[in-house]
Amino acid sequence: MFTGIVQDLVSVQEIVDEGDLIRLVLDMGAMTEALQLGASVAVNGTCLTVTRVDQGRAYFDVITESLRTTNLDGLSIGDLVNVERSYHVGDEIGGHIISGHVTSTAPLTNRTVKGHDHVLRFELEPRWLKYVFHKGFIGLDGASITVSSLHRAENWFEVSLIPETLSRTTLGQLEVGDLVNIEVDGQTVTTVETVERVLAERDLASETQELAVRGS
Repeated sequence: MFTGIVQDLVSVQEIVDEGDLIRLVLDMGAMTEALQLGASVAVNGTCLTVTRVDQGRAYFDVITESLRTTNLDGLSIGDLVNVERSYHVGDEIGGHIISGHVTSTAPLTNRTVKGHDHVLRFELEPRWLKYVFHKGFIGLDGASITVSSLHRAENWFEVSLIPETLSRTTLGQLEVGDLVNIEVDGQTVTTVETVERVLAERDLASETQELAVRGS
C-alpha cells in the first residue's frame, strides 16, 4: 500500500523486452537502501515487485496486463517516473491510501495556467468518472491529488496544482494528449457500489410487491 506522496522522480535506465513482459530498470539511488527483493514499489502509481537491486538500480518485471492497462508501455530510456516505496505501519499518510492497482488511463486534454495555479483537465470514461467527486481524492501517476472540478456530461475532471507538485512529479511534464495512470479512491468505490446495490434491491422489491398486488 502507498500514501500517494511521491518520494522522488527517477530515470529509466534500461528497458528489456522479453516478449511477454518487459524488464524495467530504474536509477533509484539512495532509495534502494534496505530495499528487499519482493518488495513493492509504486512506479507511476503502478505497484511493481522488486526482482533485483544493484548499486542504486532497482529491477522490475512488468507483465502484459500491466503494460496494457497503464502508461508504462509508453516509457523510453531517460524518461522520468514517479516513485514511492510502500509505507510502514506508523508512517504519516499525507495523501490517501493507494493500492497501486491502476484503474484506467486518462489523457490530458487541457492545461490552463493562472499565475502559480496550473489547472489540468483529463478525460475519463463514465464508468470510472462516477467514482470521482468534487474535492475528493484521485491518484494521478501515483500522486494523491484533490479534484478541483468535474463535468460528468462531458466526461472530464480537473485538478489544480501548485508549483511544488509540478516540480516533484511527472505531472509538471505532461503535454496535451499524454496519458496518466488513474486510481480512483477505493473507499469511494465501495460507497458508490453499496448505494447502487441497495437502490437496485429496493427497486426490485418494489416491483415484486407491485406484481404480487396485481396478481392477487
